[in-house]
Amino acid sequence: MSNGVPDSPTTGHPAPFSPDEAERVRAIWTGLRLPGLIDVHTHFMPRSVMDKVWAYFDSAGPLVGREWPIAYRADEDVRVETLRAFGIRAYSSLVYPHKPDMAEWLNGWAQDFATNHPDCLHTATFYPEESAAVYVSRAIQSGTQVFKSHIQVGDYSPTDPLLDGVWSQIADSQVPVIIHCGSGPAPGAHTGPEPVHALLQRFPSLPLIIAHMGMPEYEAFLDLALEYPNVHLDTTMAFTDFAEEDAPFPDDLRARLAEAGDKVLFGSDFPNIPYGYTHALEAVTALGMGDEWVAKVLYHNASRLFGVSGS
Repeated sequence: MSNGVPDSPTTGHPAPFSPDEAERVRAIWTGLRLPGLIDVHTHFMPRSVMDKVWAYFDSAGPLVGREWPIAYRADEDVRVETLRAFGIRAYSSLVYPHKPDMAEWLNGWAQDFATNHPDCLHTATFYPEESAAVYVSRAIQSGTQVFKSHIQVGDYSPTDPLLDGVWSQIADSQVPVIIHCGSGPAPGAHTGPEPVHALLQRFPSLPLIIAHMGMPEYEAFLDLALEYPNVHLDTTMAFTDFAEEDAPFPDDLRARLAEAGDKVLFGSDFPNIPYGYTHALEAVTALGMGDEWVAKVLYHNASRLFGVSGS
């Protein structure tokens, strides 16, 4: 076992999950008297796209910058079953384009995926292009529950004028956007808190979920979450040993993190994490914020935001 990832008994490579791991994950949420977990930051993509994403991680490309083994590399149905075994009540299929004329195709795939997997939040995405406002309108009308915006990979500014019609519709519809806008693991031309702050000044009611707690610009993004009523943060990879090596969460922000307890949602980045799922959960529970805070992060905040039944 390495970094909490169980080894396959036949290949020595990480296995999707083991019964023991599922039991450990379930023990965490049952100990908090929760009906399960909600993971707002998971990735399911068309096979051809996921293969390219995994190949990029394998190559430790410039947007990754370090060795990054994929802990839960497996066929799609196995990954779905893994989340079910862990007791994940709702998850996302975060897709994102890196070029024009890609987002609408991804949206069609994600809609079909959500239709066939009722536990998956209906996910969509967008890119700064002339057609963006039209297909985002179509996505909202079709019942999209969450959008994904990846500023780093897409290499675009959130204030690009081609997105004005997108942001106005999202502000009106209040469909949350999980936005990777922090400068980790590697900075991009448009990452960091300044472009997002400029966006919120124009659209102050935007329902944004700042991915990875805004890593490594934790303080600035925490400020935005506390200032703007509809801005949240997700815990994806934050606080884990892997992230703490390069982007430790500052100890002097712990009190303000506690204050933001209603604004923090659990995310894992499954399956593209280089450690076991249990470690992602334990990194949150080990913060010393108390059971009530942890229960909000692991379930209640996302349940309220996405209307997931607590039964």
